[in-house]
Amino acid sequence: MARYTGPKFKLSRRLGISLSGTGKDLKRPFPPGQHGANQRRKISNYGMQLLEKQKLRHMYGLGEKQFRTLFVKAQKMPGIAGENFMALLESRLDNLVYRLGFANSRAGARQLVAHGHITVNGKKVDIASYRVSLGDVIGLRERSRGLSSVKEALENRSHLPAYLEFNDSAVEGKYIRLPERSELSQDIDEKQIVEFYNR
Repeated sequence: MARYTGPKFKLSRRLGISLSGTGKDLKRPFPPGQHGANQRRKISNYGMQLLEKQKLRHMYGLGEKQFRTLFVKAQKMPGIAGENFMALLESRLDNLVYRLGFANSRAGARQLVAHGHITVNGKKVDIASYRVSLGDVIGLRERSRGLSSVKEALENRSHLPAYLEFNDSAVEGKYIRLPERSELSQDIDEKQIVEFYNR
């Protein structure tokens, strides 16, 4: 399945979650469409599981095949499958570039990576799904440090997660530990996603 390229605010309203993280996309807290405000549908268990999966998939901007492959990998790891899955999603290079504040959105971070602006341990990496290991240092290529979009994003960064360190002088960040479940989105019920794939 191809990546979703339609209206982001409409999708956020349909899923009932702010995909941008700003909350601006949920100014109207009901589904889109002519009858959105009057919908009173009862959702089945399957519908709830599917909704949670779609929320998380669209939040990280993954296609279905890539999302499923990562879930299978998380199931094979020791520990709780749902939490492992969330940690794997958070360890993607495009997501960590976004978390460090090099871009205002995950889509913007993916573009920075794809265009070759990002380095991992000093080497250029242009694969958005690259899995960053603990201790890896994420930075900008020398010629990319003057990008106005990056400077603006860094100035607007409101929060740096505790599992990342940022060196302002070198303009680089370090992935120091795996995120705890409490540090990740509370709008997602990962148990429903595990049940969806284990049907």
